[in-house]
Amino acid sequence: MKVLIIMGSKTDEAVMQESSNWLTWFGIENNMVVASAHRNPDKVRDIIVNAKDNGYGAVIAAAGMAAALPGVCAAYTSLPVLGVPLDGGLPGGIDALYSIVQMPAGLPVGTLAVGKAGARNAAVLCARIFALSNPTVAARLEEFKAGDYRI
Repeated sequence: MKVLIIMGSKTDEAVMQESSNWLTWFGIENNMVVASAHRNPDKVRDIIVNAKDNGYGAVIAAAGMAAALPGVCAAYTSLPVLGVPLDGGLPGGIDALYSIVQMPAGLPVGTLAVGKAGARNAAVLCARIFALSNPTVAARLEEFKAGDYRI
């Protein structure tokens, strides 16, 4: 399985590269795509509706300000969606954090910290999910937990 990293803007790539780097270290294939829930809603829908058929096992969705992207992704898939709020609106990305964490009951988005720490933790959380059924990822996760890693 692989992870889809979707972000609302090209400017988000610098932060979300953290997710990609860490997923690669865990041996998890990943792809980054730019598609905005506000500017390209049809593109987002098409990507997410087909994600499972395209071999993805989880989605990391990152957005700032109104941060609708993670919730929109969760609406279109049963895959785990991990939301990474990004700074860009209110100081500290608090607007994005509230937008992602306040999802209606039955439409969960696993919400991480704002920015690079959240991007890194989203990758680690994906590794923990995949480790349940993948012994190679599980072994790599144990290396990580022992502090035996370089990224």
